[in-house]
Amino acid sequence: MKINIRRSRRAALAVALGSVLALTATACGDDGSGSGKSKGSEGSGKGEITFWDNNGGVRTDIWKQIIADFETKNPDIKVKYVGIPAASAQSKYDTAIQGGGLPDVGGVGTAMLAEIAAQGALEPLDGRLGKSSLNGKLSQNVLGTSKAAGGGDVLYHVPTSVNNGTLWYRTDLFKKAGLDEPTTWAAFYKAADKLTDTGKNQFGFTIRGGEGSIAPALDAVYGQTGITSFWNGDKTTVNDPKNVAALEKYVALYKKNTPSADVNNDFTKMVAQWDSGTIGMLSHNLGSYQDHLNALGKDKFRGLPNPTLDDGTRVQVSNPVDGLGLFKASKNKAAAWKFIEFAASAAENSKFNESAGQVPVNVDAAQDDWIQQAEPTKLAAQALNGENTKIVQLPYYLPDWNTISKADNEPNYQKVLLGKMTAKQFLDTLADQLNKAQAEWKQNRG
Repeated sequence: MKINIRRSRRAALAVALGSVLALTATACGDDGSGSGKSKGSEGSGKGEITFWDNNGGVRTDIWKQIIADFETKNPDIKVKYVGIPAASAQSKYDTAIQGGGLPDVGGVGTAMLAEIAAQGALEPLDGRLGKSSLNGKLSQNVLGTSKAAGGGDVLYHVPTSVNNGTLWYRTDLFKKAGLDEPTTWAAFYKAADKLTDTGKNQFGFTIRGGEGSIAPALDAVYGQTGITSFWNGDKTTVNDPKNVAALEKYVALYKKNTPSADVNNDFTKMVAQWDSGTIGMLSHNLGSYQDHLNALGKDKFRGLPNPTLDDGTRVQVSNPVDGLGLFKASKNKAAAWKFIEFAASAAENSKFNESAGQVPVNVDAAQDDWIQQAEPTKLAAQALNGENTKIVQLPYYLPDWNTISKADNEPNYQKVLLGKMTAKQFLDTLADQLNKAQAEWKQNRG
């Protein structure tokens, strides 16, 4: 069944790419359908525009506040809000691209960016951004992730929010053991070992072995080796011998310095286990901050960006980025772009991310008081914008990425933890699948 689903997605993307090429070749005009084939127009810069929130229900209240602010400052523009649950956003866009009814502006995260862009539905934004007051105000590292997720060097959404990998650690346990904070990988491994006392059910670390395990494992691997690119030509670096050695070292923590239950733990179980036990460290993201605060109180834990190499260089894999796309079918792109600019401005981007508990992409917003008071978010923002931070861009643009990084390889990663598959076999298998997916993606692009 997996193969059929994968072939279906590949076929759909091939058709979409073919449609884009055909449109370019024939220079089709606006067919007036509001579908992905419509070229739209700049419009008057006034009137009504439609905005689709790709996380409707969860982010509805904050978006309505931003819309109210926008309409107050732009009384000649009305924004129609449509909330779409995150789980159905991709299918909603796909249906509208084929049948009409696309919005002027929509929330488009990196997970769906390439597929929507490949169908020719999104307006390239590099030119608009270059002339905008936002130019130079958005994190360059995050812009790089957005462009990579779109399948190349073109910007198809204005990024607004990003999460970040965070190493949460128990300050009380570290202080008692006389340990330095785990800012480097060397300090991390030292602490994982020293804080473990299996006889007392105390462990230095909890490792994610269940659903969602691949990305944090890759984060740990690339973070240790310092390899900064996911690709070397058309071949992935994921099974580079240095990465193999790093994964061997990382998974060797399982059961030695971690609970045995970790092999089946997704983030919910892992976070609950850390909050209720005596485990020294947890690798997750900013999203679990409130859970830790409620369970432990602010004086017993701290959240740092993932460890650095000994020379202070931080290498981390890209995190999903949310953003706002301008749709080609819009009949009022001028007004739609005004809304995007406003939502990504310092004040509004700060307001949105304070509500969402994520890192603002606007670098001025990242200096606001609420971030300075929320240390994990402050440190994450500094890391994302730091000169010594190198981002390994995961291939979100590959149609098979989700299947490869989840259904195909999460069970294999569990085998590695259990000693039933070697780290090299796991990474070689992953690399083979990625290389084939990359080759097919390039072939479909023509």
